[in-house]
Amino acid sequence: MDSITDFSAPPMVEGIAHVVKIDGKSVWLEPEQGSSCGSCASASACGSKGIGTISSRLENRRFRIDNDANLSVGERVVFGIRENVLLKASITAYAIPLVALVLAGALAQWKFGSDLITMAATVTGLVIGLGISRMAAGHLHSKGDLAPLFLRRAKPGETCGS
Repeated sequence: MDSITDFSAPPMVEGIAHVVKIDGKSVWLEPEQGSSCGSCASASACGSKGIGTISSRLENRRFRIDNDANLSVGERVVFGIRENVLLKASITAYAIPLVALVLAGALAQWKFGSDLITMAATVTGLVIGLGISRMAAGHLHSKGDLAPLFLRRAKPGETCGS
């Protein structure tokens, strides 16, 4: 039974990665770059590009999972992250700091009416929001919610979305 017909299973966002290193009971995975990478409209601003060499960028994308399936270097695997966890992580990273920034600025403008005080309050709100966001992310991490899950070995020729 797959997650499409198993309504008790939370929906997953899946990706494919290569096993690049085995470290005791853990394996290090490197996500495959999608076929559309480099050809979309926002390729110049994408996180898969950036400063440094290609090898350093790829190394920064590596992540670790438990090697419960006896994986070996070079294998392709499908990993997943629950959609609800991805939503929580997005809210934590983006919405909390943004809401704190806007609230602090709006309150300062309402209370004092000074642009200088409002700007200082928005920066302060952003810093506070980032601190709250960091604590919330630490809580998600300590619960293990942010860890990708091994789903299965990838079939030959399998790509994301197929």
